[in-house]
Amino acid sequence: MRSPFSLHEYGAERTALGLDGPDMDGQNGSGIMCSGTQDRKQNAHSDRVTLKKEIGLLSACTIIIGNIIGSGIFISPKGVLEHSGSVGLALVVWVLGGCVAVLGSLCYAELGVTIPKSGGDYSYVTEIFGGLTGLPSRFLLLWSAVLIMYPTTLAVIALTFSSYVLQPVFPNCAPPYMATRLLSATCLLLLTWVNCSSVRMATRIQDVFTVGKLLALGLIIVVGLVQIFNGNFEALTPHVAFSQNRTPSVGQIALAFLQASFAFSGWNFLNYVTEEVVEPRRNLPRAIYISIPLVTFVYTLTNIAYFSSMLPEELLSSNAVAVTFGEKLLGAFSIIMPISVALSTFGGINGYLFTSSRLCFSGAREGHLPSLLAMIHFKNCTPIPALLVCCTATLFILCIGETHNLINYVSFINYLSYGVTITGLLYYRRRKPNIYRPIKVNLLVPVSYLLFWALLLGFSLYSEPVVCGVGLVIMLTGVPVYFLGVYWKEKPKCIYDFIACATSVGQKLCYVVFPQIDPTEIDHPSEWTDQSSGRSSFFANL
Repeated sequence: MRSPFSLHEYGAERTALGLDGPDMDGQNGSGIMCSGTQDRKQNAHSDRVTLKKEIGLLSACTIIIGNIIGSGIFISPKGVLEHSGSVGLALVVWVLGGCVAVLGSLCYAELGVTIPKSGGDYSYVTEIFGGLTGLPSRFLLLWSAVLIMYPTTLAVIALTFSSYVLQPVFPNCAPPYMATRLLSATCLLLLTWVNCSSVRMATRIQDVFTVGKLLALGLIIVVGLVQIFNGNFEALTPHVAFSQNRTPSVGQIALAFLQASFAFSGWNFLNYVTEEVVEPRRNLPRAIYISIPLVTFVYTLTNIAYFSSMLPEELLSSNAVAVTFGEKLLGAFSIIMPISVALSTFGGINGYLFTSSRLCFSGAREGHLPSLLAMIHFKNCTPIPALLVCCTATLFILCIGETHNLINYVSFINYLSYGVTITGLLYYRRRKPNIYRPIKVNLLVPVSYLLFWALLLGFSLYSEPVVCGVGLVIMLTGVPVYFLGVYWKEKPKCIYDFIACATSVGQKLCYVVFPQIDPTEIDHPSEWTDQSSGRSSFFANL
């Protein structure tokens, strides 16, 4: 069986899909352009079926900011205050949480320009450890991310979106269960269609809604500053801010940091779409350097605004801090806050769909998922099968109900992957010390991050052993799939025939083919990638 990435007979595949017949203009189908141009001689590269580099610096920044700023900063900063025990310590935790995200993002900037491949953590770990080394663990991380972690996060964000959209319709009670599910599913299907249709349209939506999020947070900050200038800053004075009714334990402080770290999650999402970034070795680190400090600054000022206008007791009793803030200070304009949360979550759904589908695409490209998921639309150049898998998994989780409990179980796996990836950075430096690195961060950066990561993960395991244990069990559900799909190579011919037939049907339904590779765009693979063998697997032969 052939590997899907050998760039086999592309013309034969187009013929099988019926793409080589006359097109609507009476021309041969081979003249169809992904970029919309019709002159192959003027622009030979535009005819290639491949992921297009349509993410500039602005869109790169909005992907990072849009994925970090979801519903959390609007709804529940109370978790940090609850565990830290005082306003002052809570603000310190928010600032330090941003600093830790900066440390992690600096490491990912080095990895992103050294290994310019989409897929983020998964692609880096695969490239660094190479071949069959650590293959089961890489597969389990991919399995838990693609089928559990990201769909669960998407489901929670979609439910938050529907709850806030329906809140004005049901002002005195919670929205009906079915209404929230149906609206969540409708939103998810709409954004899946957008992402299947055009990368440019998806990035424009991300740009617009990220600006909307920042404007909403800007409104909160401005109102808070007005309160401070009017003399309402007693809660922020040092002797009051650091006064505590109880002294938090080390475990409680660790949980406060964990809450803040989750609020900053998404800082690495641009690394999932590296191959679609224009000049990634320049724009990827620039976007990271701009976005993470900006989000840290905005988060800190937003919390200062909350504390300038609300008593700690009010904040702790609120399930939607921004809404309570609006009701207290904005009067008739308080409706702005739930609308802002809805817009924020809508952009968050779009961002998660866009990036998580590229992880699915990268896993299939490495032979760890069915090869159909590594194909893109012959004209729109979007990974339609991968997007449909992400959408379907999210719809399934929406139907089963207990999404919030499930995300608690699997969220620490995401944090675990950060540590594994940054450990891989240190190993890669030792393994290939002479490799070309456009960016090379100081050794103290990854070491400091790993020390904080180890402490935080250790206290999480100590404080919540059941939650972490259930998360590991969920991840281990991928073990039988690994042995059947990847490890077991000599399977009956009927299985391969069935999968080949299903793949062919999927190609014809979605009009997808394997992306082509332009040799001129490969930066000497022997210099930056390990050309390891041993990737042959069941999925690689689908």
